[in-house]
Amino acid sequence: MAKLYFKYGAMNSGKSTILLQSAHNYEERGMRTVIMKPFLDTKGADRVVSRLGVTRPVNYLVKADDCITEIIRHDVEEKGRLHCIFIDECQFLTVKQAEELFWIAVEMDIPVICYGLRTDFLTNGFAASARLLELAHSIEEMKTICRCGKKAMFNARMVNGKFVFHGEQVAIDNENNVEYESLCPICYLREKNKRNG
Repeated sequence: MAKLYFKYGAMNSGKSTILLQSAHNYEERGMRTVIMKPFLDTKGADRVVSRLGVTRPVNYLVKADDCITEIIRHDVEEKGRLHCIFIDECQFLTVKQAEELFWIAVEMDIPVICYGLRTDFLTNGFAASARLLELAHSIEEMKTICRCGKKAMFNARMVNGKFVFHGEQVAIDNENNVEYESLCPICYLREKNKRNG
């Protein structure tokens, strides 16, 4: 039986880079892959974009009302055996879609590897990420470092260069003057207290 994998980490932990490398490794061995990402993730439009500058078009942009099971079923019928499914920015999926990925791995015997954030800029969990944490056969934290050198856990949002601790859950990096910085809990709290103080 294939497995559902959830690889999460703060921004800048190399999630998209590793996704692209992993897909390349499969394809170099003659195996067919599919790369998907949520339509909500407008960064890079229809491409996976790594901070290292590597990009690649996705096979499918997934809208909130799309059935991923049907997309994959149709893909396999049309193109043949599929060896692995890669999902970038999986936190933007719906809970139902996260569940579909589990059943694709179990019932269709296709490995599914999801890369994404666990929590938002307010340290609240994304609904799809929470479901993946509950369902995934394998969970791996991808690590990055804070400006102080400690392990970064949180994604602090900046608008026009200033940290903000209010707003919508979803705001895409490098759009509308929004940027993110990965911080350890101590630095995150320090910035939050500055804004509230």
